[in-house]
Formats: sequence, C-alpha cells, structure tokens
Amino acid sequence: MNLLRLLLMLLMIYIDKMCNKMIKRNQTYIVTISLILTLFICAVAALHLGTITIPLTGGLQSILQGLGLAVSFTEPISTDQESVLWFIRMPRLMVGLLVGAALAISGAVMQGVFSNPLADPGIMGVSAGASLGAVIAIALGLTSLGAFYMPVLAFTGALLAVTVTIVLTWDNRRLDTTTLLLAGVAISMLLGAFSSGILTMLNEYRLKEFLFWMVGGLDFRRWDHVAVAVGPITIGSIILIMLGRHLNVLALGDTEARALGMPVMVYRIVFLFLASLVTATAVCVSGSIGFVGLVVPHIVRLLVGPDHRLLLPLSAIGGALFLVFCDTLGRIIAQPIEIRVGIMTALLGAPYFLYLLHRLRRQGGA
Repeated sequence: MNLLRLLLMLLMIYIDKMCNKMIKRNQTYIVTISLILTLFICAVAALHLGTITIPLTGGLQSILQGLGLAVSFTEPISTDQESVLWFIRMPRLMVGLLVGAALAISGAVMQGVFSNPLADPGIMGVSAGASLGAVIAIALGLTSLGAFYMPVLAFTGALLAVTVTIVLTWDNRRLDTTTLLLAGVAISMLLGAFSSGILTMLNEYRLKEFLFWMVGGLDFRRWDHVAVAVGPITIGSIILIMLGRHLNVLALGDTEARALGMPVMVYRIVFLFLASLVTATAVCVSGSIGFVGLVVPHIVRLLVGPDHRLLLPLSAIGGALFLVFCDTLGRIIAQPIEIRVGIMTALLGAPYFLYLLHRLRRQGGA
C-alpha cells in the first residue's frame, strides 16, 4: 500500500508538472499571436489614418503592388495619397517599428544585466551623450547642410558616453553593476550640464530645433532614416535574442554564473555594448523617447515570465506595437494638431512607472 501511494503521488506530481508546462506554453503562444495581430492592426491604421485619410482597400492594393504582387480589387488611390503613403507614412512606420523594438529589447537587457526593474536603455548615459551630440550639430549649423549630420553626431556622442562610463568603472578586470549604475548617472548629469551650457548660447530658432529633437518624434522621418537604423538595430537585436539563454544565467548573479562556468565580465560587456549600440541608433533617428524601454519589458514579463529567450523577442514586438500605437494616437486624437510620440509615451508610460514604484515600495524594494 505504501508503495502504491508513493507511485500515485509521483504520478500526480508528474501530471501537475506537465499540465503547468502545457498551460505556460499555450499562454506564450496566445501572447505571441495576440501581439503580432495587434501590431499588424496598428501598422495598417498608422498607414491609413491621419489628416489625409487613405481608403483601406486602395492603400492595401498600393502596398501589395509595391511589393510586386499584381492585384486589383478596387479603384486606385490618387497620386497625392500614394505619395503620402509611400514617402511620409511608410518610412515613419518603419522607423517607429525599429525604434520601438530597439528601446524595448535594450530595456529588457539592461534590467537583466543590472538585476534592477527600474533600469532603462538610457541608464549608461546613452540619451545624454546623444543629446550632447545633437546640440553640437545644431550649434554648428550642421543640420542645415544635411539630414545625416545630427544622427551621426548623436550616435557618436551616445557611444562615447557609454565608453567613458565603462572605462571609469573598470577596476582590476571587474565591472561592478552598482558602480556602473552610479557612473552612468554621473556621466548623464555631466553631459547634461554641457548641453545646457551650449543651449544658453543658441538663438531662438536653434533652441526650438533642439526642443523638437529632445521631445522625440517620428515626424519628418524619411527612407534615409530607415537606412541608417535598420542595420545596427536588426543585427544587434538578433544577437541579443540569440544570447537570451546566457542573459538568464547572468541574471542569477555573478557567483552563480561563475559557478556555471560563464565568463561574467565578457558577457556583461557584450550585453552592455550591444544594448547601447541599439539604443544609440534608435535615439539618433528619433530623438529621446522615454518609458518604452521601462514599461514594455515589465508588461511582457508579467505575461510570459522572466525567461529572456522569450522576453527579448516579445519585448521587441511589444515595443514596436507600443510606439506605433502612441504615434498613431498622437496624430489622430487632436487633428489637425499632432502630439509628438515622446509626449504620448510619457502620458501613457508615466502612470505605469508610478504604479511600479508604489508596488516596489509595498514589497520593501528600493
């Protein structure tokens, strides 16, 4: 009888474990499909809604024909509508997808590396460095010479800020996360002071130009901006997703990771560099957009759990969805006035951030 009870108990444990695994797997499938379908709906809405409304069937026909598919199921849209679709809204949508995915996946990586739920993509001084680069470009009048000067200087400033932060923190082949976090805050404040000093010497027109960049937006994005962003963001994101299993180990802590044979410093620098590269690319083409890298990974983590093999790709999809939704909502909510996407992400993301702080305080977190 005792043996029979033991066998029944083991059988029940096995069945319970298998049921939990199936439920979790089905939940992951449901979340993934839901995010993709919602992203598709938001993308279609972003292309067709706005001050100039494009008929849904006509717009879809133009897109399919542009992809080389010979279809004709409705009257073609006008030349002006087609120009708006292909040269204004399509590149704006592509930049939104790339930037949203980049900020969200970078936020998830930073939170895993620092084991801090409040870490975001700009924690290494990326945003401050990019802002300083943008200020320099505006102050020197380079923005009037070409569209690439500001993104290039913003990208350079972001990477230099990250490099300085890591160099100042490096100590005897060690990279302490707490020191790195504090160094990132100090570098951000220092670069912010330099930016403010330069801004005091600019005229009103250039001040407004920097303000529009700082708020963050996807307006006036062109295919040139897509070409700048697509390579680094795509390659960096794919590598980060492929390293998701290693980030799981790193998130356990240095002692546990070393016990499993992981070269902690090597992987930590790789994750920080790739996340900073992806973030710098996103910031240089869209300006400073907040809360995407903070809010989206938390929501996805609540839905699918902390496994970075799932968290990173789903965060990328969720980030693209969140940014495209905010941009589209900002364009149609107060027509003909357009609310920039950086303002919309703050309006939607700040309440969740405050809720997160409240929950951490109740749980005794810091």
